[in-house]
Amino acid sequence: MNIGFLGLGIMGRPMALNLLKGGHTVTVWARRAESMQPLLDAGARGAANPTEVAQASEVVISMVADAPDVAEVMRAVAAGAKPGLVAVDMSTIAPAAARQIGEELAAAGIDFIDAPVSGGEVGAIAGTLSIMAGGSESAFAKARAAFECMGKNIVHVGESGAGQVTKAANQILTGVGVLAVAEAMAFAAKNGVEGSKVREALMGGFAASRILENHGQRMLDRNFKPGFKSWMHEKDLNIVMQTAHQLGLCLPASAATAQMFNAMVGSGLGEEDSIAVLKLLERLSGQA
Repeated sequence: MNIGFLGLGIMGRPMALNLLKGGHTVTVWARRAESMQPLLDAGARGAANPTEVAQASEVVISMVADAPDVAEVMRAVAAGAKPGLVAVDMSTIAPAAARQIGEELAAAGIDFIDAPVSGGEVGAIAGTLSIMAGGSESAFAKARAAFECMGKNIVHVGESGAGQVTKAANQILTGVGVLAVAEAMAFAAKNGVEGSKVREALMGGFAASRILENHGQRMLDRNFKPGFKSWMHEKDLNIVMQTAHQLGLCLPASAATAQMFNAMVGSGLGEEDSIAVLKLLERLSGQA
């Protein structure tokens, strides 16, 4: 299949590489030319803009920063779209924004899927992302071959916007989970108990989780290299809280976690991995 890919950052670059490995013809575009080079070296075609990508593609995928970026590139895609093109956004944006973009593209005769992902840089490289898709059955069926190159857990969760609702729910669970593990590690350290032993004990009971297993170990190793930057989790939890306010929905744990990530960005930790919330806790508790 001829696939276009827009946005080649931490997540987009390995995702596009996996499409190439899957045997697809891939045309790429990124705002920074140097971001495109690894894909061009691997056999992808380069394009001067998103419109040119659309002209060469049956499916166009975007993986960019936020809703205004998605809207901008998708309007450019619409300008070059052939009949039957499916546009897929795999960024994380607000559900309402995804629905609006879907409506704009539908008016131009283009099927749109919002298909955000979970699994971070590790999952993007391995091709094991969890993909949660919202859109029509026919569009999902056409894009499925591309999804299978990038992910293992691929679920069509509903109509346009449903993918972003699911991703927001994911960010609630992961954000609150990361903060909970960081609090547990800080609590153990303040009490003079070895964190590795605490983690080992907790992994054998109901407190066990992939976040405790993976991120808990990274906290113990002081490995704060970004796979998912703190400012990104701040953005995602802001989406959660804005949507909750629109719905009159009470989400107290999400609200508290959102404030912690706001504080991380404000205190200069925004470019570090979200698990660096442990550092903020340590500062506030006199452990740093």
